[in-house]
Amino acid sequence: MSFLAPVALIGLLLAIPIILMYMLRLRRRELIVSSTYLWQQLLQDKEANTPWQRLRRNLLLILQLIILALLAFALARPFLSVPAISAARMALLIDASASMAATDGPAGETRFSQAQDEALKLIDALARDAEVSVIRVGDTPEVILPYAQDKAAAMAAVRSVSAGQGGADWLAAITLAAAGGQAVDDFTMVMLTDGGVAGLDALTESALPGRIRVVPVGQSDENVALTALAARSLAGGPPQVFAQVTNYGSQDAEIILTLRADDDPLPVFNERFIVPGGASLPFVSSRGLDGYSVLQATVTTAVNSVGRDLLTVDNTAWTVARAAIGRRVLLISEDNLFLEQVLRSLPGVSVFKTRPDAGLPAETFDLYVYDQAVPRQPPPGDVLLIGPPVGVPGWFGVAGEVRGLPPLEAETTDDRMVFVDFDAVNIGRTQDLRGVSWGDVLLRAGDTPLIVAGDRGGRQIVIFGFALRDTDLQLNIAFPILMSNLMAWFSPVGSIVNAAPAVGDVVLIQPPLEADAVRVTRPDGVERTLPVDADQIVYTDTSLPGVYRLEIFSGGTLLQAQPFAVNLFDPLESDIAPRDVSLSGTPVLVQRADEQGQFEVWPLLAALALAADARMVDLSPAHTRPDRARCRAGPRECGLAAAPTSPQHAINHRAPRALIVNRARCSQRRIHTTRERICVFPPVRCGRRSALRRPPAPQAT
Repeated sequence: MSFLAPVALIGLLLAIPIILMYMLRLRRRELIVSSTYLWQQLLQDKEANTPWQRLRRNLLLILQLIILALLAFALARPFLSVPAISAARMALLIDASASMAATDGPAGETRFSQAQDEALKLIDALARDAEVSVIRVGDTPEVILPYAQDKAAAMAAVRSVSAGQGGADWLAAITLAAAGGQAVDDFTMVMLTDGGVAGLDALTESALPGRIRVVPVGQSDENVALTALAARSLAGGPPQVFAQVTNYGSQDAEIILTLRADDDPLPVFNERFIVPGGASLPFVSSRGLDGYSVLQATVTTAVNSVGRDLLTVDNTAWTVARAAIGRRVLLISEDNLFLEQVLRSLPGVSVFKTRPDAGLPAETFDLYVYDQAVPRQPPPGDVLLIGPPVGVPGWFGVAGEVRGLPPLEAETTDDRMVFVDFDAVNIGRTQDLRGVSWGDVLLRAGDTPLIVAGDRGGRQIVIFGFALRDTDLQLNIAFPILMSNLMAWFSPVGSIVNAAPAVGDVVLIQPPLEADAVRVTRPDGVERTLPVDADQIVYTDTSLPGVYRLEIFSGGTLLQAQPFAVNLFDPLESDIAPRDVSLSGTPVLVQRADEQGQFEVWPLLAALALAADARMVDLSPAHTRPDRARCRAGPRECGLAAAPTSPQHAINHRAPRALIVNRARCSQRRIHTTRERICVFPPVRCGRRSALRRPPAPQAT
């Protein structure tokens, strides 16, 4: 313990006069009386008031010394050093993403509750005049408390927030917090997170006001998650479901995969699997899926599983059957059975074939697929180019082949790459595409783009730089899923433009021309009605995973009703292993115990002093009021009753009941006997009591 004002400890020297007051007594004059029978107590009192006597046990003295010590220490302002971040203004950014619901705390607490406890400690250790703000970092950052010098309000704000079920927009949150640190000399941003932070590559700590610190939470990586779910109809056969379960932990996990169709309580599929640690298990089935509308998949960990599942929010996913919409696709290829089979398996797709040297038919198609060929002139519809041997003027160029590719990197956040996993895909060689800055790179190998998609000349164009024969993509589950996503992007199904939105994503709705209102119902029953004032309606309230219902109206008449699924397929959240936080590749400093704050304890000492003072008042001797009627003639100066000269005199004159008349000038002493009370007063001067001495023994006659 240390002191902010140690000079105040000099006040402890006041204990010396307090002790001396208990060691000193007043001297009284001695008088001879005829008997000492009634004065036994007075004799004892005389002995107790001997000057400079040895201290006796006295509760009042002890209480007075305790009060003095407490007050002296309180004035010295003692404090305890606690881990804290000292700042005149501080912004607390609490991670509210889905991974913060992981239960890897010491007693099974969630990471979010641990972050709340750490935030409360930081607030409690701040100086009284410090300002603090609380920001909940979810898919949309939310200011729970603006900057204020109110610790109680800040603690209440921390306790009021809860973890979400989606990602966290840290870039927007840090930008929001930094706005309050402008022109502040001592400003600190504190990130309470498990490290699942993305999108901060463009930020540098030097560009931010003040300091930025991280309080890490979380310690385990054990989690099993559903990372993909999709269902597609096969040509001439029942629909198939594609699912993928990923074990992010290091131990093998035994899981139970359950599929349910619509509201049927009986599962259509319920099987056990063992997922190796750090691996993914793909799953394909067509059992009992005829005529379904909504399909739900659930993963649970077996009781005897070695690997644990510490996050449950990513254990359930949904997929919705797509309505069949006729789309005409022209395949220009020599003979690619894998590509043709995948195109024919897509729902509502009519596939027509032609050879590259045959030219285009006169009729138009919605999509033109060129397999190792390029159009002589731009076709009237959308275009998919796979392994083009040469470039197309105005679209792209080819600068030769590239072999020995580095590891593949997929843009998993793009809707066109949802559920697509290229970890098990091998590509032997590819064309070096040039001049495709107008498109988005969906797959790359180092600096070499492999799949590019975008709009060009009023068309939607996708380019595969590699031919299928140079890869094993067509043998992997990623191929049909990729083709299904691209087909949905070429021709949106229904009124939902983005076919597979994730939690926190914006849903684009393209209603019919005659529509005037759109209503969306969330999984928890909350409804929201949007006016149709543009070609595309933006719906942003997708903070919950589950099945949403879209209804489109015209003049109160229901035109369309369509469900759509929102899932948490986010590796950044399902991979719960704690990670370091970096800004532009530079790690952010972690808040550690060497940063100390001051917790002052003087209010507690002052409260104890007041309590001791109240106890001392209760123990003090009571003072009675004077009774003038009982006083007899006494010394001329005081008007007090004269001291009795004999026991009989004391009894006859009832002197024991005489009290002090002038308390300002004289003092009182009560002496108790068996039946009477006797008051003794100084005979001449006020302020001094007369002391009686036992008379000499009578001499024998």
